[in-house]
Amino acid sequence: MSPYSADSLDALRQHIREFARARAWERYHTPKNLVMALSVETAELLEPFQWLTAEQSCHLSAEQHEAVRQEMADVLIYLTRLADVLEIDLLEAAADKLAINARKYPIDRAHGNALKYSDFSDD
Repeated sequence: MSPYSADSLDALRQHIREFARARAWERYHTPKNLVMALSVETAELLEPFQWLTAEQSCHLSAEQHEAVRQEMADVLIYLTRLADVLEIDLLEAAADKLAINARKYPIDRAHGNALKYSDFSDD
């Protein structure tokens, strides 16, 4: 078991905070730098899927799966660190955003299609 195992976002946030503090990285962890790093890691998450068909992307090899797993971990770490620095509760923010999206995408209008809410017909 990893010494960084966490069973909540708060525990993960604390591990990441301590990891950065032990290395004196706080001065580099500005919102701007963290957003840039998050963007890079998100782009790297695309690489294992590049050139795959939709079907192939659902059936990754063990090597591809591990690459995706590692990149997803990087994205989560940077996102969690950014939220910590900006004092944003990610679970609360996600719940609020889901409520907003539920209003934008009511089931009767959004069910079974991929339209943007602004493209729903007014009938």
